[in-house]
Amino acid sequence: MFFMPHWTLHMTKTGNGWLSGFAGVLIFSGSLPATRIAIQGLDPFFLTVARASIAGTLALALLLLFRQTRPVRADLLPLFVVMIGVVVGFPLLTALALEHITAAHAVVFIGLLPLSTAIFGVLRGGERPQPAFWLFSAIGSASVVAFAMRNGVAASPLGDALMVAAIVVCGLGYAEGARLSRHLGGWQVISWALVLALPVMLPLTWWAWPATFADVSPAAFCGLAYVSLFSMLIGFVFWYRGLALGGIAGVGQLQLLQPFFGLLLAALLLHEQVPPAMIAVTVVVVACVGGARRFAKSAPVPQRAA
Repeated sequence: MFFMPHWTLHMTKTGNGWLSGFAGVLIFSGSLPATRIAIQGLDPFFLTVARASIAGTLALALLLLFRQTRPVRADLLPLFVVMIGVVVGFPLLTALALEHITAAHAVVFIGLLPLSTAIFGVLRGGERPQPAFWLFSAIGSASVVAFAMRNGVAASPLGDALMVAAIVVCGLGYAEGARLSRHLGGWQVISWALVLALPVMLPLTWWAWPATFADVSPAAFCGLAYVSLFSMLIGFVFWYRGLALGGIAGVGQLQLLQPFFGLLLAALLLHEQVPPAMIAVTVVVVACVGGARRFAKSAPVPQRAA
């Protein structure tokens, strides 16, 4: 029988986790630009509940199709936390923020997500990164904050505050979902969280239904479709799997790459101005990924000589 050394299995598992996490980041990178496009024709509240209802209905169909076992009672509270963080909190707060700031400005705040995710990974996931990890993560996050406050007062303090709140609840949802994914599975976690929200999201969607869609552009509908299918469901299939396999704190640092991809999309799709300072900040936070990745795992305990 073919034998694969334990360290090789570990490297394969970790590598698959980082690849899966990277795929999730690529998908999530389109979330803020797509949201920005969608709210140009749709109310932010309706967008939030509609995307959750669409994704939740599809998730329920998948769970029934593949005959997934229901979560045990001990998983319900963590699933509720995931629901509040990534199904309701982050989409609603970012949609509200994008009424006051551009997608190019908002997407840089995603650079704070790795730090938020890593902190909750320690608090909820039991991970213990090395001290150097926090240094690289802090440098990336500090660069983002410095950019946001570069003029003393941001273009919209309310928009920035909403984005910070979104980052906090999202980091909690990521860490809690990754912890659950270790025994429930990545796509099952987000699916059950979406289904848990359906009894509330469906009535709210009906209540917030616009009187007419005559003024809604096809682009806005495309934005709704993207955030419903990719941002709300498909992206999490890759993301939670990556966090579970590669580690919450370590793989979470891949979110530092998301501003780079998001800025490109904001410029290409929305024709938004991307100032050189924003690009410089993005380069700095991207450079922190390599350093943080190296020190994401706990340092090995030296063995005493016999």
